Amino acid sequence: MTDMNGINPSVPPTGTGCGECNEAGGWWFHLRRCAQCGHIGCCDSSPAQHATAHWKSTGHHLVQSFEPGEEWFWDYETNEFYESGPELTPPAGRPADQPAPGPPDRVPQDWTRLLHS
Repeated sequence: MTDMNGINPSVPPTGTGCGECNEAGGWWFHLRRCAQCGHIGCCDSSPAQHATAHWKSTGHHLVQSFEPGEEWFWDYETNEFYESGPELTPPAGRPADQPAPGPPDRVPQDWTRLLHS
């Protein structure tokens, strides 16, 4: 995989959490990083599914997990999973001391009931 097919390894992540959730006062389960522009969005299990919304609005179809210790990529266009790919500009995941789900002060007590399966 290269930037020719939607990966730009030189772009840093846009933050340490989902920008749209932060703006709206929401929360997320896990985070995904756009491999083309560095956008950090929440996963499809999260209530708002901002990573998928980013793909639909931009066409940036490749994401990497933004969870500590995870290196896998997902291609929204082809529904393909890749165990690894090129190393992206650090950091490779949210801060290890930032819990999932997060941020902790906005996660409702019944959060598991609110996840998408």
